[in-house]
Amino acid sequence: MSTDLIYTMVPITFRLDLKDPFIFTAHHVDHYPRGNADMGPLEGAPTAGPFNMYYSQTGVPGFPAHPHTGFETITIVDSGMVDHFDSLGSCGRYGHGDVQWLSTGHGVQHAEMFPLLSQEHDNPLELFQIWFNSSAEQKQAPAAYKMMWAEKIPHLDHQDSAGKHTDVRVISGQLHDVAALERPVNSWAHAPEHKVNIFMLTLQAGASMTLPATTASSNRFCYFYRGNEILVAGTAVAERHLMQLRPDADIHLQAGDTEARILWLEGEPIGEPVAMRGPFVLNSEAQLNDAFARFRATQFGGWPWEHSAPVFEREQQRFASYRNGAELDYPND
Repeated sequence: MSTDLIYTMVPITFRLDLKDPFIFTAHHVDHYPRGNADMGPLEGAPTAGPFNMYYSQTGVPGFPAHPHTGFETITIVDSGMVDHFDSLGSCGRYGHGDVQWLSTGHGVQHAEMFPLLSQEHDNPLELFQIWFNSSAEQKQAPAAYKMMWAEKIPHLDHQDSAGKHTDVRVISGQLHDVAALERPVNSWAHAPEHKVNIFMLTLQAGASMTLPATTASSNRFCYFYRGNEILVAGTAVAERHLMQLRPDADIHLQAGDTEARILWLEGEPIGEPVAMRGPFVLNSEAQLNDAFARFRATQFGGWPWEHSAPVFEREQQRFASYRNGAELDYPND
């Protein structure tokens, strides 16, 4: 469909195809059952819905060690836990509202495993992984990652004229007077003039809110992923639909008769050629060939962990370890 304010609207099952500076977003929703002694799915346990094992060979679902270069992964976890390990010697456990921002830069390997920690209850997992492009200069920078703990992510509490509330987690950019935590210095999102706004909105049933205009050259997307219906600029939208919206206009949102959740993405394009082959995103085919040759030769620093799909002990709490354990980061520090 196309209107003055809604350019396109498409149903989504898993992958959100986006535009510069975004590449795509994966929406993982897995209804894992109770965990077994090894933190994999308990055989025969009932589930509330389907789930994927992805590329696990150890019984724990997830993505064992794999390489990336030339872009960023922004992982927003709504429920469940993720164990992170990488070729920089960094590692950590995060989930339940935390955000991991990984700049793959000139090359990194990492593993993302989803341990099923509870043996008494289901272990639902819901996360978004945004693949976010880098400029040519940023593609040559060293890889790095940082955690944005749920407890520290800024929130905007908006109350409409009927007294209904919308909670906005400001993950990147700024909304009204609420600014996000600092993004990695080698990210396109770091510079305020690039207007990279990533918001997670939760509207109470019937609540309304207007998102302000951004620059006319930005790309802007709204993904309605939970609820029975919302109105976007007066147009009824069903659950799990992605819209590309006019960027230089205010957009009015209103929830239906249930709570509504929305992922909001907008930003100035980088405007450089994109050459993508699997997990490598560069500017030309020649650069891709060079990157694959470099990975075969160096393994992007190797893999310092015991095997390709490591996980922490069940009792491990959320934390991050940087620089081979030289720096530790905890949610309540």
